[in-house]
Amino acid sequence: MPKLKTHSGAKKRFKLSKSGKVIRGHAYMSHLANGHGKTPKSKRHARGTTVADNTNVAAIKRMLPYK
Repeated sequence: MPKLKTHSGAKKRFKLSKSGKVIRGHAYMSHLANGHGKTPKSKRHARGTTVADNTNVAAIKRMLPYK
């Protein structure tokens, strides 16, 4: 069986916790984050990480075969 390649975009965006859950960052923070773009409340809620939804977990784990 040949080696599997890790998906380059997935390895930058996701990591796995010790219990096997997929950790992801929040969306909507790449543009207009300061000044008049977003409220402080929306920026505060988008800070940090969260657990990925169960509907996407199988596909993400397939892209990260050696995690």
